[in-house]
Amino acid sequence: MLIRPATAADWPAIWPFFRDIVDAGETYAYPPDLTSEAARALWTAEPPGTTVVAVGEDGEVLGSARSGPNRPGRGAHVATASFMVAPAAAGRGVGRALGEHVLAWARGEGYRSMQFNAVVETNTAAVRLWRSLGFRILTTVPEAFDHPRHGYVGLHVMWREL
Repeated sequence: MLIRPATAADWPAIWPFFRDIVDAGETYAYPPDLTSEAARALWTAEPPGTTVVAVGEDGEVLGSARSGPNRPGRGAHVATASFMVAPAAAGRGVGRALGEHVLAWARGEGYRSMQFNAVVETNTAAVRLWRSLGFRILTTVPEAFDHPRHGYVGLHVMWREL
């Protein structure tokens, strides 16, 4: 698997799984009626951020991540990131590879730590992955996410030093 910077030519491959993940309503609070153009604007990070894709041996885009400063100004030394893996690529290590890549990128860019602001507590695979990569749950905001099956569930704020 190759992880490389995303290009404009990658968006047609990202958009279908982005749309499916957002429409499922289980892990992202993005509105379900996003157009492709609006979604691209949300997902494509401008410098100092980055957007990357994980590409399989056959050239298929398996997932994507975006990272950059969590806050502007005096909070810009803390990175954040978001990840999406194509459902067909689940269980193949794509999320872990993207996570490791983004952590290395943030470290190389001089960030001091990384914070995830909104990890849905029922997304146990993601919580398990982030914990295995050194993140810890700092707090859980109760009932901050309206899950389509579980109702109102918490959002974890997760953090790790770089």
